[in-house]
Amino acid sequence: MNEEYDVIVLGTGLTECILSGIMSVNGKKVLHMDRNPYYGGESASITPLEDLYKRFKIPGAPPASMGRGRDWNVDLIPKFLMANGQLVKMLLFTEVTRYLDFKVTEGSFVYKGGKIYKVPSTEAEALASSLMGLFEKRRFRKFLVYVANFDENDPRTFEGIDPKKTAMREVYKKFDLGQDVIDFTGHALALYRTDDYLDQPCCETINRIKLYSESLARYGKSPYLYPLYGLGELPQGFARLSAIYGGTYMLNKPIEEIIMQNGKVIGVKSEGEIARCKQLICDPSYVKDRVEKVGQVIRVICILSHPIKNTNDANSCQIIIPQNQVNRKSDIYVCMISFAHNVAAQGKYIAIASTTVETKEPEKEIRPALELLEPIEQKFVSISDLLVPKDLGTESQIFISRTYDATTHFETTCDDIKDIYKRMMGSEFDFEEMKRKKNDIYGED
Repeated sequence: MNEEYDVIVLGTGLTECILSGIMSVNGKKVLHMDRNPYYGGESASITPLEDLYKRFKIPGAPPASMGRGRDWNVDLIPKFLMANGQLVKMLLFTEVTRYLDFKVTEGSFVYKGGKIYKVPSTEAEALASSLMGLFEKRRFRKFLVYVANFDENDPRTFEGIDPKKTAMREVYKKFDLGQDVIDFTGHALALYRTDDYLDQPCCETINRIKLYSESLARYGKSPYLYPLYGLGELPQGFARLSAIYGGTYMLNKPIEEIIMQNGKVIGVKSEGEIARCKQLICDPSYVKDRVEKVGQVIRVICILSHPIKNTNDANSCQIIIPQNQVNRKSDIYVCMISFAHNVAAQGKYIAIASTTVETKEPEKEIRPALELLEPIEQKFVSISDLLVPKDLGTESQIFISRTYDATTHFETTCDDIKDIYKRMMGSEFDFEEMKRKKNDIYGED
């Protein structure tokens, strides 16, 4: 370990593992350590079930009705992958997909007036959906056709809208869409957590709706994918990738000190040995003095013996409760997966509700989601601080990831990865350039 590395990475959360993989593919010498004996850090999947009970300090062993403990892989942070999103592109590009199997999530649902409805995923579904009245459907269809044809580089597709200036609120007005439709478009298609986007330029929102439609077009049922055996498989896939390209991994390594010289990182001390480095990547838990708290997220893991009501007995789904429907500022999300994904015992379902904390009583805030899941066999509640780095790391060369937010997909995580890459390398993250570099170093396939 007493060696010189280009980059040392602390923590094996998904963000850290992807960056470690990308740096290795880019020809950097990488040492990757974690104080825990397992992969995944905050975004681990916990197995066997007994460990989950211990982690949440629930007394006694899981009842026999829960089946075999080792049949469970429970994600601490529930997220799906957008089929056409950035993470899938990173997985395909780095060929980590050869280590993973995915299943399409069976449906996406949205909450309106106390009931849940399927988010219309095709024109035919939109026309049949009970979410909208007849005339509303026609207007919504017109809007979807506009979005599908929209190209930010071709002004002929703008129809009088300036993507960089016109607020999204104005675009909805142009198509005469009502409040309920605006709610589910902004929150279930564009996947915003709050309504702040309404007054921002519309380009980003239109592109988000396009991403949703294109992801959906790939598989038809929903735009989301989920790996068999849980999200803990993702960091492990990238760990293998890093190892193939000469990266070194060490679990169960207590980190005693990050060594600085003239305000710049020069190494990391563990078990009396020092590994030297030029740059350091880590999650907030390794540098508590360099991060600040910007909020909290509550997550409730619920074990059920039944699919969620009104979801056509889906064995996996997502439910979005738009903030307007429950008088909040932030949406509430439910991700549900089950034995069909090898993450639970036969006949069991795992539903995880999450939202950004807004009051002193977070458990009360998440109640609308839990009511949809009744009866619940066992629940595990966690409240986590949202931590962000205090600075960009340019001087110290310590690059810190952000805590995983309440969204139910990995797009914000990928934005963070691209941002850290740019701060470290001084250039934008570019898939094509990485492909070329990889071919230069390792030859064509």
